Amino acid sequence: MAEATPGPGAMLRPRVIRTRTDLRAALATAPRPIGLVPTMGALHEGHASLIRRARAESATVVATIFVNPRQFNETADFERYPRDEASDLAIAGEAGVDIVFIPTVEEVYPAGFQTTVRVGALTEPLEGAARPGHLEGVTTVVAILLCLVGAERAYFGQKDAQQLLVVRRMALDLGIATEILACPIVREPDGLAMSSRNMRLTPEQRAAAPVLRASLLAARAAYEAGEKDGEALRAAIREVLAAEPLAVPEYVSCADPVTLRELARVEGPALLSLAVRFGSVRLIDNDPLP
Repeated sequence: MAEATPGPGAMLRPRVIRTRTDLRAALATAPRPIGLVPTMGALHEGHASLIRRARAESATVVATIFVNPRQFNETADFERYPRDEASDLAIAGEAGVDIVFIPTVEEVYPAGFQTTVRVGALTEPLEGAARPGHLEGVTTVVAILLCLVGAERAYFGQKDAQQLLVVRRMALDLGIATEILACPIVREPDGLAMSSRNMRLTPEQRAAAPVLRASLLAARAAYEAGEKDGEALRAAIREVLAAEPLAVPEYVSCADPVTLRELARVEGPALLSLAVRFGSVRLIDNDPLP
Protein backbone atom coordinates (compact mmCIF):
# COMPACT_ATOMS: atom_id res chain seq x y z
CA MET A 1 0.00 0.00 0.00
CA ALA A 2 1.01 3.65 -0.03
CA GLU A 3 3.74 4.71 2.34
CA ALA A 4 1.58 7.35 4.00
CA THR A 5 -1.91 7.22 5.42
CA PRO A 6 -4.09 9.48 3.27
CA GLY A 7 -5.50 12.61 4.80
CA PRO A 8 -6.42 16.12 3.70
CA GLY A 9 -3.75 17.24 1.25
CA ALA A 10 -1.64 14.15 1.93
CA MET A 11 1.10 13.36 -0.58
CA LEU A 12 1.21 9.63 -1.30
CA ARG A 13 3.99 7.59 -2.86
CA PRO A 14 1.98 4.99 -4.76
CA ARG A 15 3.09 1.40 -4.98
CA VAL A 16 3.83 0.39 -8.57
CA ILE A 17 2.69 -3.09 -9.61
CA ARG A 18 3.30 -4.59 -13.04
CA THR A 19 1.87 -8.12 -13.02
CA ARG A 20 -1.55 -9.68 -12.51
CA THR A 21 -0.17 -11.95 -9.81
CA ASP A 22 1.32 -9.13 -7.76
CA LEU A 23 -1.83 -7.05 -8.17
CA ARG A 24 -4.06 -9.81 -6.85
CA ALA A 25 -1.71 -10.35 -3.91
CA ALA A 26 -1.68 -6.66 -3.02
CA LEU A 27 -5.46 -6.32 -3.25
CA ALA A 28 -6.17 -9.46 -1.22
CA THR A 29 -5.55 -7.55 2.00
CA ALA A 30 -6.32 -4.00 0.79
CA PRO A 31 -8.86 -2.02 2.83
CA ARG A 32 -12.30 -1.81 1.21
CA PRO A 33 -13.96 -0.18 -0.58
CA ILE A 34 -11.61 0.04 -3.55
CA GLY A 35 -11.92 2.82 -6.12
CA LEU A 36 -10.49 2.23 -9.60
CA VAL A 37 -9.40 4.89 -12.09
CA PRO A 38 -8.43 3.32 -15.44
CA THR A 39 -6.17 5.53 -17.59
CA MET A 40 -3.81 5.37 -20.55
CA GLY A 41 -1.32 7.61 -18.78
CA ALA A 42 -0.30 11.11 -19.88
CA LEU A 43 -2.15 12.19 -16.76
CA HIS A 44 -3.54 15.71 -16.41
CA GLU A 45 -5.96 17.58 -14.16
CA GLY A 46 -8.90 15.70 -15.63
CA HIS A 47 -7.45 12.41 -14.42
CA ALA A 48 -6.49 13.99 -11.10
CA SER A 49 -10.12 15.01 -10.56
CA LEU A 50 -11.19 11.37 -10.98
CA ILE A 51 -8.53 10.23 -8.54
CA ARG A 52 -9.50 12.83 -5.95
CA ARG A 53 -13.13 11.71 -6.09
CA ALA A 54 -12.04 8.08 -5.74
CA ARG A 55 -9.85 9.08 -2.78
CA ALA A 56 -12.80 10.79 -1.07
CA GLU A 57 -15.00 7.70 -1.49
CA SER A 58 -12.55 4.81 -1.10
CA ALA A 59 -10.27 3.22 1.46
CA THR A 60 -7.92 2.08 -1.33
CA VAL A 61 -7.42 3.85 -4.66
CA VAL A 62 -6.04 1.96 -7.66
CA ALA A 63 -5.09 3.69 -10.91
CA THR A 64 -4.12 1.77 -14.02
CA ILE A 65 -1.79 3.08 -16.70
CA PHE A 66 -1.95 1.09 -19.91
CA VAL A 67 -1.77 2.39 -23.48
CA ASN A 68 -4.11 -0.14 -25.01
CA PRO A 69 -3.13 -1.05 -28.58
CA ARG A 70 -6.53 -2.64 -29.23
CA GLN A 71 -8.36 0.70 -29.11
CA PHE A 72 -6.18 2.49 -31.67
CA ASN A 73 -7.21 2.43 -35.32
CA GLU A 74 -3.87 3.78 -36.55
CA THR A 75 -0.48 2.35 -35.58
CA ALA A 76 1.08 5.80 -35.85
CA ASP A 77 -1.47 7.20 -33.40
CA PHE A 78 -0.61 4.45 -30.92
CA GLU A 79 3.11 5.08 -31.31
CA ARG A 80 2.69 8.86 -30.92
CA TYR A 81 0.57 8.60 -27.79
CA PRO A 82 2.45 10.45 -25.02
CA ARG A 83 4.13 8.34 -22.35
CA ASP A 84 5.82 9.75 -19.23
CA GLU A 85 5.73 7.30 -16.34
CA ALA A 86 7.60 9.55 -13.90
CA SER A 87 5.20 12.43 -14.45
CA ASP A 88 2.19 10.11 -14.23
CA LEU A 89 3.35 8.68 -10.90
CA ALA A 90 3.92 12.16 -9.48
CA ILE A 91 0.41 13.28 -10.47
CA ALA A 92 -1.14 10.04 -9.24
CA GLY A 93 0.64 10.31 -5.91
CA GLU A 94 -0.31 13.92 -5.37
CA ALA A 95 -3.97 13.15 -6.14
CA GLY A 96 -4.04 10.26 -3.66
CA VAL A 97 -3.45 6.92 -5.42
CA ASP A 98 -2.34 3.95 -3.33
CA ILE A 99 -1.52 1.45 -6.09
CA VAL A 100 -0.62 2.08 -9.74
CA PHE A 101 -0.94 -0.94 -12.01
CA ILE A 102 1.36 -0.52 -15.05
CA PRO A 103 1.25 -3.79 -17.00
CA THR A 104 2.90 -4.71 -20.28
CA VAL A 105 0.79 -5.62 -23.31
CA GLU A 106 1.69 -9.27 -22.73
CA GLU A 107 0.49 -9.06 -19.13
CA VAL A 108 -2.92 -7.70 -20.17
CA TYR A 109 -3.26 -9.95 -23.21
CA PRO A 110 -1.48 -13.23 -22.40
CA ALA A 111 -0.03 -15.43 -25.12
CA GLY A 112 -2.81 -16.96 -27.16
CA PHE A 113 -5.35 -14.31 -26.10
CA GLN A 114 -8.61 -14.89 -28.02
CA THR A 115 -11.39 -13.06 -26.16
CA THR A 116 -13.14 -9.87 -27.27
CA VAL A 117 -15.90 -8.13 -25.34
CA ARG A 118 -18.33 -6.39 -27.68
CA VAL A 119 -21.43 -4.39 -26.81
CA GLY A 120 -24.06 -4.23 -29.57
CA ALA A 121 -26.03 -1.27 -30.88
CA LEU A 122 -24.48 1.31 -28.55
CA THR A 123 -21.11 0.83 -30.26
CA GLU A 124 -22.37 1.33 -33.81
CA PRO A 125 -22.83 5.13 -34.18
CA LEU A 126 -20.49 8.05 -33.48
CA GLU A 127 -17.10 6.73 -32.30
CA GLY A 128 -18.05 3.24 -33.39
CA ALA A 129 -18.70 4.36 -36.95
CA ALA A 130 -15.69 6.67 -37.09
CA ARG A 131 -13.26 4.25 -35.44
CA PRO A 132 -14.24 0.64 -36.20
CA GLY A 133 -13.10 -1.72 -33.47
CA HIS A 134 -12.16 1.07 -31.06
CA LEU A 135 -14.96 0.50 -28.58
CA GLU A 136 -14.41 -3.27 -28.63
CA GLY A 137 -10.85 -2.54 -27.61
CA VAL A 138 -12.12 -0.35 -24.78
CA THR A 139 -14.68 -2.82 -23.45
CA THR A 140 -12.24 -5.72 -23.67
CA VAL A 141 -9.53 -4.00 -21.65
CA VAL A 142 -11.96 -2.45 -19.17
CA ALA A 143 -13.57 -5.84 -18.55
CA ILE A 144 -10.12 -7.29 -17.82
CA LEU A 145 -9.25 -4.44 -15.45
CA LEU A 146 -12.58 -4.60 -13.63
CA CYS A 147 -12.14 -8.33 -13.11
CA LEU A 148 -8.53 -8.00 -11.97
CA VAL A 149 -9.17 -5.20 -9.46
CA GLY A 150 -12.65 -6.13 -8.24
CA ALA A 151 -13.28 -2.55 -7.15
CA GLU A 152 -16.55 -1.40 -5.63
CA ARG A 153 -16.47 1.67 -7.90
CA ALA A 154 -14.70 2.75 -11.09
CA TYR A 155 -14.46 6.36 -12.23
CA PHE A 156 -14.70 7.60 -15.81
CA GLY A 157 -14.78 11.09 -17.31
CA GLN A 158 -17.92 12.35 -19.02
CA LYS A 159 -15.87 13.62 -22.00
CA ASP A 160 -15.99 10.11 -23.46
CA ALA A 161 -19.79 9.97 -23.16
CA GLN A 162 -20.33 7.04 -25.51
CA GLN A 163 -17.54 5.06 -23.85
CA LEU A 164 -19.21 5.64 -20.49
CA LEU A 165 -22.56 4.35 -21.77
CA VAL A 166 -20.91 1.32 -23.36
CA VAL A 167 -18.87 0.42 -20.27
CA ARG A 168 -21.97 0.70 -18.06
CA ARG A 169 -23.90 -1.56 -20.44
CA MET A 170 -21.05 -4.05 -20.52
CA ALA A 171 -20.75 -4.19 -16.73
CA LEU A 172 -24.50 -4.65 -16.32
CA ASP A 173 -24.75 -7.32 -19.01
CA LEU A 174 -21.80 -9.34 -17.70
CA GLY A 175 -22.83 -9.08 -14.05
CA ILE A 176 -19.70 -7.18 -13.04
CA ALA A 177 -20.47 -5.73 -9.62
CA THR A 178 -18.29 -2.62 -9.94
CA GLU A 179 -20.37 0.57 -10.02
CA ILE A 180 -19.42 2.74 -13.02
CA LEU A 181 -19.42 6.39 -11.99
CA ALA A 182 -19.29 9.45 -14.27
CA CYS A 183 -17.27 12.53 -13.36
CA PRO A 184 -17.66 16.00 -14.94
CA ILE A 185 -15.53 17.16 -17.85
CA VAL A 186 -12.57 19.27 -16.71
CA ARG A 187 -11.82 22.16 -19.05
CA GLU A 188 -9.02 24.59 -19.74
CA PRO A 189 -9.83 28.28 -19.02
CA ASP A 190 -10.74 28.77 -22.70
CA GLY A 191 -13.23 25.89 -22.62
CA LEU A 192 -11.20 23.17 -24.33
CA ALA A 193 -11.84 19.81 -22.67
CA MET A 194 -8.65 18.48 -21.09
CA SER A 195 -7.18 15.59 -23.08
CA SER A 196 -3.84 13.86 -23.36
CA ARG A 197 -4.01 14.61 -27.08
CA ASN A 198 -4.04 18.37 -26.53
CA MET A 199 -0.27 18.39 -26.04
CA ARG A 200 0.15 17.26 -29.65
CA LEU A 201 -1.60 20.34 -31.06
CA THR A 202 0.54 22.99 -32.72
CA PRO A 203 0.23 26.51 -31.25
CA GLU A 204 -2.08 27.46 -34.12
CA GLN A 205 -4.22 24.35 -33.65
CA ARG A 206 -4.36 24.89 -29.90
CA ALA A 207 -5.59 28.43 -30.45
CA ALA A 208 -8.31 27.11 -32.77
CA ALA A 209 -9.37 24.10 -30.66
CA PRO A 210 -11.80 25.95 -28.34
CA VAL A 211 -14.12 26.08 -31.36
CA LEU A 212 -15.37 22.65 -30.23
CA ARG A 213 -16.82 24.08 -27.05
CA ALA A 214 -18.00 27.22 -28.83
CA SER A 215 -19.94 25.17 -31.36
CA LEU A 216 -21.65 23.11 -28.66
CA LEU A 217 -22.55 26.26 -26.76
CA ALA A 218 -24.06 27.73 -29.94
CA ALA A 219 -26.35 24.72 -30.24
CA ARG A 220 -27.22 24.94 -26.56
CA ALA A 221 -28.09 28.62 -26.96
CA ALA A 222 -30.35 27.77 -29.90
CA TYR A 223 -32.03 25.05 -27.85
CA GLU A 224 -32.56 27.39 -24.90
CA ALA A 225 -34.05 29.95 -27.30
CA GLY A 226 -36.66 27.39 -28.28
CA GLU A 227 -35.11 25.39 -31.13
CA LYS A 228 -36.06 21.73 -30.81
CA ASP A 229 -35.36 20.49 -34.34
CA GLY A 230 -32.47 18.04 -34.18
CA GLU A 231 -31.05 18.89 -37.58
CA ALA A 232 -31.19 22.60 -36.81
CA LEU A 233 -29.15 22.00 -33.66
CA ARG A 234 -26.62 19.94 -35.60
CA ALA A 235 -26.47 22.73 -38.19
CA ALA A 236 -25.74 25.26 -35.45
CA ILE A 237 -22.70 23.23 -34.45
CA ARG A 238 -21.51 22.84 -38.05
CA GLU A 239 -21.86 26.56 -38.72
CA VAL A 240 -19.48 27.50 -35.93
CA LEU A 241 -17.00 24.78 -36.90
CA ALA A 242 -17.09 25.90 -40.54
CA ALA A 243 -15.77 29.32 -39.51
CA GLU A 244 -12.52 27.73 -38.26
CA PRO A 245 -10.37 26.57 -41.21
CA LEU A 246 -8.18 24.30 -39.07
CA ALA A 247 -11.18 22.33 -37.75
CA VAL A 248 -12.24 19.33 -39.85
CA PRO A 249 -15.37 17.68 -38.39
CA GLU A 250 -15.70 13.87 -38.44
CA TYR A 251 -19.20 13.85 -37.01
CA VAL A 252 -21.72 16.16 -35.36
CA SER A 253 -24.54 14.62 -33.36
CA CYS A 254 -27.73 15.45 -31.50
CA ALA A 255 -28.79 12.08 -30.14
CA ASP A 256 -30.84 10.30 -27.52
CA PRO A 257 -28.55 10.10 -24.45
CA VAL A 258 -29.55 6.49 -23.74
CA THR A 259 -29.67 4.87 -27.18
CA LEU A 260 -27.43 7.34 -29.10
CA ARG A 261 -29.93 7.36 -31.98
CA GLU A 262 -30.00 10.69 -33.82
CA LEU A 263 -33.01 12.80 -32.92
CA ALA A 264 -35.30 14.41 -35.45
CA ARG A 265 -36.75 16.49 -32.65
CA VAL A 266 -35.64 17.07 -29.06
CA GLU A 267 -38.61 16.32 -26.82
CA GLY A 268 -36.58 15.37 -23.74
CA PRO A 269 -32.93 14.90 -22.74
CA ALA A 270 -30.40 14.86 -25.60
CA LEU A 271 -26.66 14.60 -26.07
CA LEU A 272 -24.81 16.99 -28.33
CA SER A 273 -21.45 15.56 -29.36
CA LEU A 274 -18.77 15.90 -32.01
CA ALA A 275 -15.38 14.70 -33.18
CA VAL A 276 -13.07 17.14 -34.95
CA ARG A 277 -9.60 16.77 -36.43
CA PHE A 278 -6.87 19.37 -36.28
CA GLY A 279 -4.29 17.90 -38.62
CA SER A 280 -3.44 14.47 -37.21
CA VAL A 281 -4.95 15.23 -33.79
CA ARG A 282 -8.52 14.11 -33.19
CA LEU A 283 -10.53 15.72 -30.38
CA ILE A 284 -14.00 14.96 -29.02
CA ASP A 285 -16.41 16.84 -26.78
CA ASN A 286 -20.06 16.77 -25.77
CA ASP A 287 -22.77 18.68 -23.95
CA PRO A 288 -25.97 17.18 -22.51
CA LEU A 289 -29.35 18.88 -23.00
CA PRO A 290 -31.23 20.25 -21.21
